[in-house]
Amino acid sequence: MTERRPLAEMPLRVRYHECDGQGIVFNAHYLAYADMAAFEVERALFGSHDALLATGVDVVVAESNLRYFAPCRFDDELVVSVYLVHLGTTSMQFELEIRRGDTVTTEIRLRYVWVDTENYLKAEPPPEVRAAYAKYLPEAA
Repeated sequence: MTERRPLAEMPLRVRYHECDGQGIVFNAHYLAYADMAAFEVERALFGSHDALLATGVDVVVAESNLRYFAPCRFDDELVVSVYLVHLGTTSMQFELEIRRGDTVTTEIRLRYVWVDTENYLKAEPPPEVRAAYAKYLPEAA
């Protein structure tokens, strides 16, 4: 089996205001962490979000799924890793893993749809955009 290569890994320290009355990260913040990490992917592949937009496409979230295994708390040092697991004609799928040290606290699956930046209708990404992502597809086992 081939080891997955992350598109990006983003360090993150939990801020006090992200925690709820139980002292753990409020569940909605995990999607914000995923969104921040997705922008880090664009920075790694294209230099910036604006550089991706200049190609004529953007991505929108079409589906999200989160699984929580261990709570995160104020001042925890986390790492959000982003993996590409599917690259379709007009969509792609990321798996994100949030770790505190060696402990996986959260797994997130996001499906993005490519859209044209002028009308925000579903569109195929240009070949150079597709190629930038395709390098990170897991190889067949």
